[in-house]
Amino acid sequence: MPRPVWSGAISFGLVTIPIKVLPATENHSISFRQYHLEDMSRVRTRKVCEIDGKQLTNAEIGKGYEISKDTIVAVTDAELDEMPLPTAKAIEIAAFVPYESVDPIRIGEGYYLQADGQVAAKPYTLLRKALERNSKAAVAKFAWHGRERLGLLRVQDGVILLHAMKWDDEVRDPQELAPKAVDVSDEEIDRAVLLIDSMTTDGITGQEWSTDRYTQALEQVIEAKAGGKKPPEPAEEEAPAGQVLDLMAALQESVSKAQASRGESGGSGKDATVHEMPKKRTAKKTTGKKTAAKKSTATKTTAGKKTTAKKRGA
Repeated sequence: MPRPVWSGAISFGLVTIPIKVLPATENHSISFRQYHLEDMSRVRTRKVCEIDGKQLTNAEIGKGYEISKDTIVAVTDAELDEMPLPTAKAIEIAAFVPYESVDPIRIGEGYYLQADGQVAAKPYTLLRKALERNSKAAVAKFAWHGRERLGLLRVQDGVILLHAMKWDDEVRDPQELAPKAVDVSDEEIDRAVLLIDSMTTDGITGQEWSTDRYTQALEQVIEAKAGGKKPPEPAEEEAPAGQVLDLMAALQESVSKAQASRGESGGSGKDATVHEMPKKRTAKKTTGKKTAAKKSTATKTTAGKKTTAKKRGA
């Protein structure tokens, strides 16, 4: 496990639970360095004072809020730590809510909460078991990284998790993005529900599609170039099986392929793919083949007529 990023306590009514906060996720993204194209030398970001041009170390740099162009109010780390907030060193539970009532768009990064010492073991376990039995999540407030934040506590695999959350005013209203009213038939909705059912799994973990293919491909490119080889060619995607002319046909084809991929009846046995309806101009790609086929058919037909005419003449 990584090192704790914060320590404090969970305030649960009159119960206090000392805890340590540890990151629950890891970042496996590949990071790049900037370099000079001419000589491949590193390009670095340096912190320089605008007045004397001196390069500064982190110890020489402080925080400040700019209230006007020429006026900055300095704020020290000690002042931030000593702010008169009840949540400065505590995760204060404000209420309990059904977990499904929380809009996922409000849920941010996750952290594991570890009981800090033997004294914290019993109240920690008490809160965990109470949350499990009640099937609720706790909404809490805490101060972190210079600001008070909203949090969500839930239980997973015997451990209490803390999720940072967005405040009400940090979530934009999506109403203006909704499309204009359109007519959708019950049959189309039923077919879409059938497609959802045919693509439903028990979870995300361990699924074949639950893989970061971009990072894998990037690693192959870097490995090839490091060995003086040419990067691998991208694999050609399989073209859609046929032209889909309407929404119902698209839904039906998608359901059949999804069922086939799961070994259910009613499919063609190929991997499931859901694709957009091709535009009319894509039909031009097959014009040459169709024309050749027509010529071939016409030739055969003409030859047949000539043979029949000879027989009649005889």
